[in-house]
Amino acid sequence: MNIPIGLYPATRREELSFKLLRESDLSPINYKRVAEADGKEVPWDQIVKGFEYEKGKFVVLKEEDFDRVELESTQTVDITDFVDLKDVDPMFFTKPYYMEPEKGGEKAYALLREALKTTGKIGIAKVVIRTRQYLAAVKPEERGLVLELMHFANELVDPGELKVPSAKEVGKKELDMAKSLIDTMSGEWHPEQYKDEYRDAVMKLIDEKVEHGGELPGKPAPARKPTSVIDLVAVLQKSLDQTQGARKKAEKEPAKPAAKPAKAHHPRKKAA
Repeated sequence: MNIPIGLYPATRREELSFKLLRESDLSPINYKRVAEADGKEVPWDQIVKGFEYEKGKFVVLKEEDFDRVELESTQTVDITDFVDLKDVDPMFFTKPYYMEPEKGGEKAYALLREALKTTGKIGIAKVVIRTRQYLAAVKPEERGLVLELMHFANELVDPGELKVPSAKEVGKKELDMAKSLIDTMSGEWHPEQYKDEYRDAVMKLIDEKVEHGGELPGKPAPARKPTSVIDLVAVLQKSLDQTQGARKKAEKEPAKPAAKPAKAHHPRKKAA
């Protein structure tokens, strides 16, 4: 079954962009492409791609070499297997894309979505995006299908290499108190209530510095408190008391009106 689709990024990262400047006159700093052997600047037309197969030894790959590596189905999402979603470790999933049916593919698209929903399965596929091949999963969502890029098995670090404590090192009293804290703090999932507070704080600082001509009068940043060995039981008890108190206070206050949903960003269409 073939379904014509278009791929659209399902996430966006609003990163803050900073430039390096000379302190004396705020002149932007530019980088030069300098050869390690003699320190001379190298123009773009003299730069090639090389793979270091041994320390200090390289093999050069040209554009025609990359063209020889032909990957099948470079414009398709080829589903090869169906597996239970519950059997796939979430660590494998990396980046989601929305899948939108194109003209003529609506019925088959809906059929695949509903079949995956009712069976609890996901489709495992191979897909090429920007010349790189990825493992991917086709997953049903409320109204559509999502293609989520995945790690290959050899890209995940074996957790057996980590030095972690065993369950035997956990005391019953601490475990009961931790479970009580989790139960007290448990609630429904509302993703819109979580904000990037660090980004907001940095943007507020930038706005204030622009308003004051680049200088910001005020108190210096508070010194970080040194870390020390803690009494886990005492910390859990304090957290439990604070959480219960905050929840009782929230229950007494009137509910705030729900915020208006943000407008969806519609990125440029990508071929799949």
